[in-house]
Amino acid sequence: MKPKTGIKKLFKLLLAVTMVGVTVLCAAIRVAESRISPPINLLAAEMTLPAAGFNDIPHDSTSAVTSRPESTSVSQESTPVPDSTSSPDAESDAVPAASSPKKNPAVQSSVPADHEASEFEVSVPSDEEIARYDELHEGEAQYPVYTFTATEGNISYKNVQVKNNSSTDIDIKQELEAELGFTIKESSEPQVLIYHTHTSESFLTYDTGYFYESFYPRTTDSSQNVCAVGDEIARQLNASGIVTLHDKTLHDYPSYNGAYDRSFATVSEYLKKYPSIKVVLDIHRDGIGSDSQKSKPVFTYNGIQGAQIMILAGYNYDGSEEFKDWEYNLRFALQIQNTASQMYPDMVRPLNFADFMYNMNINTGSLLIEMGAESNTLEEVRYSGYLLGKVLSKVLHDNAA
Repeated sequence: MKPKTGIKKLFKLLLAVTMVGVTVLCAAIRVAESRISPPINLLAAEMTLPAAGFNDIPHDSTSAVTSRPESTSVSQESTPVPDSTSSPDAESDAVPAASSPKKNPAVQSSVPADHEASEFEVSVPSDEEIARYDELHEGEAQYPVYTFTATEGNISYKNVQVKNNSSTDIDIKQELEAELGFTIKESSEPQVLIYHTHTSESFLTYDTGYFYESFYPRTTDSSQNVCAVGDEIARQLNASGIVTLHDKTLHDYPSYNGAYDRSFATVSEYLKKYPSIKVVLDIHRDGIGSDSQKSKPVFTYNGIQGAQIMILAGYNYDGSEEFKDWEYNLRFALQIQNTASQMYPDMVRPLNFADFMYNMNINTGSLLIEMGAESNTLEEVRYSGYLLGKVLSKVLHDNAA
């Protein structure tokens, strides 16, 4: 019996070594973004990020759950808070549940009834609020949050900065002058869809320069996660006359794995019901730092500090038929980058262009946008969503028929 026991032990040891090797490989893939096929890239992202082990709690909860920040390469979380002074009256519009490996919840979209948007009103916490916040976390370890402003890519043209991590070269000037893959029309039908693959991504509550060990940047509360940013963007687009739908389906809860498959199915259902949709925006947030320190991208406009945003556009490096129109997305991304740089200097980090897809193959106006990072505050990211909505309104009206 001893030889068999020894073989079993050896088998278990080899299995353990193999699993460790796979984990290390996936982590390496997350860091090296270039020359990676979309399926492998997504698999790596989902294997090296938290899956399922999820608590539905506000970010300032006293529960001692330590967050696992994501790589800065592709945002994995994002969360603003709704502007209490200008929350839109919305109409619910049910869309058939999308088919996916697991039953998808009913899709809910909303369009402000009056199409009016008030100016952004800054909410400044009082000393008493900060004191109560600190009291809630008394006895917890406290870690620093650093700020930075990213302004330079590895290629540029005038105001446009691009971080080209792809396996191809691009001519920014030429792409800016080329036509987009869609045209916005004067219409009462929806033309823009905002959704969230990682819907539960959220942010810090206050800009104190530190975070506590229990900080957990995920919540299913749509007033506290990336959905609140989507509300700000949609409000400005609707106010400009471009009818915009905002989907708040939880694609990453209760399971994180497969979120991109589920969000693709959701968007596909919208496009079937509303073929008038030309622009599809997946709004996320980034994760920058570690369990013991974090960094957040910031800029200041009109005396208000906001969260820098990062636009992602993918390259079809292997020539797959499903992503043959990748260049149209890049052109759209560059136009947003250019307009934002002119309207609100330093609002955008260098555009991230690399060998990935992330559902951008769904139409010729599909982009993924990172709104700040988990260590930005709800207020900072909401402000950026408000400004981005104005930028998008200008870009789309400039390209209207």
